[in-house]
Amino acid sequence: MKGIILYQSKYGATRRYAGWLAEETGFACVETAKTKIDDLLHYDTILLGGGVYASGIAGLSFLRKHIRQLRNKHIQVFCVGASPYEESAFQQLYSRNMKGPLAGLPLFYCRGSWDMEHLNYRDRILCRLLQKAVAKKEPSCREGWEKALAETGDLKCDWTSKSYIAPILKVIR
Repeated sequence: MKGIILYQSKYGATRRYAGWLAEETGFACVETAKTKIDDLLHYDTILLGGGVYASGIAGLSFLRKHIRQLRNKHIQVFCVGASPYEESAFQQLYSRNMKGPLAGLPLFYCRGSWDMEHLNYRDRILCRLLQKAVAKKEPSCREGWEKALAETGDLKCDWTSKSYIAPILKVIR
């Protein structure tokens, strides 16, 4: 089976997962932005990975745009976020992103990292505003991602782990 891993990584966690998947599978590993649809046509399996930003999955627009040309391919998507896995949040993420021609494609969640110091200016401002809004909520009423945001604050955290790629590898093999 010939496969490729496409990824879009803003701060490095998705790139790390893509690299681990490439090591385990022997698949090529390329940034989505450096890929042309014609490059993918000779692959059987396509894994697309992207970070979760404002409930969207980075790089998914590439797949959405070219899904018709890739309809005979084995496609899987993995997303990487800073929040701990929570089933209801994952289902919301799935229904928001994997609709229309992407409905039914497998989606996997991998936990990423958090480092306010390395966020770009815009993302840092948005996160600070979000932290302030979450701080006003009663702690017992916070959703999982809100609890994680409040707990991490300005700490540097890395939750990446090869264990998150095991379900992806299981489907490929």
